[in-house]
Amino acid sequence: MMRVDGTVASDDEGGRNGGGTMDYGSAWARVKRRLRAELGEDVFASWFARLELEAVAGGTARLTVPTRFLKSWIESHYLDRVLGTFKAEVEEIARIEVGVRGTGAPVRTVTTGAPKANPASGPLARLHAAGASVPVAAVAPEPRQAAEAGGDLSGTPLDARLTFASFVIGRSNALAHAAAERVANHQGEGALYNPLYLHAGVGLGKTHLLHGIGHAAREAGRRVIYLTADRFMYGFVNALKTQSALVYKERLRGIDLLILDDVQFIQGKSIQAEFGHTINALIDAGRQVVVASDRPPTELEALDERVRSRLGGGLVVEITALDEALRVSILSARLAAVRAAHPGFDVSPQVASYVARAITANGRDLEGAVNRLLAHATLTGTAVTMDTAENAIRDLVKNREPKRIKIEDIQKLVASRYNVSRSDILSERRTAAVVKPRQIAMYLSKVLTLRSLPEIGRRFGGRDHTTVLHAVRKIEKLIGEDTVLGDEVELLKRMLQD
Repeated sequence: MMRVDGTVASDDEGGRNGGGTMDYGSAWARVKRRLRAELGEDVFASWFARLELEAVAGGTARLTVPTRFLKSWIESHYLDRVLGTFKAEVEEIARIEVGVRGTGAPVRTVTTGAPKANPASGPLARLHAAGASVPVAAVAPEPRQAAEAGGDLSGTPLDARLTFASFVIGRSNALAHAAAERVANHQGEGALYNPLYLHAGVGLGKTHLLHGIGHAAREAGRRVIYLTADRFMYGFVNALKTQSALVYKERLRGIDLLILDDVQFIQGKSIQAEFGHTINALIDAGRQVVVASDRPPTELEALDERVRSRLGGGLVVEITALDEALRVSILSARLAAVRAAHPGFDVSPQVASYVARAITANGRDLEGAVNRLLAHATLTGTAVTMDTAENAIRDLVKNREPKRIKIEDIQKLVASRYNVSRSDILSERRTAAVVKPRQIAMYLSKVLTLRSLPEIGRRFGGRDHTTVLHAVRKIEKLIGEDTVLGDEVELLKRMLQD
């Protein structure tokens, strides 16, 4: 049985960590690091970031995920890889089970040496024979969904709290907010800015705006469906499974407004194709499409190029980092809402100002800070002072620890700085306009990350480590000879480290 501290009690298995325990938690952390390195950051973030080890017993590792779709996708596409990687770390692991956290969902087990299940049968065999990549073997539709002809099109519920009225506007999000309101309230023929594409990092407000659009459009009597990427993929796969794909697609294309969140997670050849067809059909029919992602369309490298082009053909708006004035406004609004429910809760302007200055990452961390201050005040019965605020939000203050820089971030910044695309840097192109930024990006990857030369080469389009070493040495030499280039590289370093 897994211990709370990440170790597992084991009386009958080797590799003990003294006292009859084995540290499977550390082994699982190594497994996830290997999966991240082997599959790349995008694939790992999409499918493995939320995969957790629950227990190990009798040679079986039980893993859990938060959704049924994620469970079925991992089982259909990656279970053998996870088993092989885990077994390389812990030899006695012979089986993998995947379950859904908080449910009694059935699990599928893969055992070392067991024959692989046929990934497609019945109505989906032709799709797989044609190279379609959809999770089929482990999809177990919920009874309600299986009973509904054409799949479940109820969409993901809108959060009643996330409206335009509760959205705090600042310099970084004003354009996105204005475009969202215009789209939601449009009453004329056709659609505006179609598609409207919002992109931003975590916790900067893009999902809030999507929910706001959905609420306002429904109040105006429009037929709206809000879907996360997971829900879109699950609905389509389930429709295929129940042989009702045509009905599902017709119903999806019969709405007035489609809102799709986290489009970067859409995976699979057939699902991407259907997503592209749906977007095209809605836009061509004058129906509104709103899409959100954590990056611009040009950087959605997992998506088909035609889909990326269509997404970028409307209005693309970035929500940038929160400035201090906006953080103060968000914090003030949140404190006022909490104070209305807890009249005795009080935070001085000095403490509020400190929190707004210290927490710079995103709005979710600001809300987390307010919750911690409230917990302190209500549980201890004492006033919130500067000292208690510092202790409460210590782990939320990002600038107290060095920033972890990712190779993908380096590639994006260098590409933007030198007016090329990230795909150019990863390509085989040898023009001077591409080679120089590619070598600078390789150099920065070597000096700002802990990645090895072979790993850096793999992240740059599968290049050999000698290519990376040549780039590093060349940029080092040029920096010593060219002060302008030296200043440019130093600026890039500071921008990545800030």
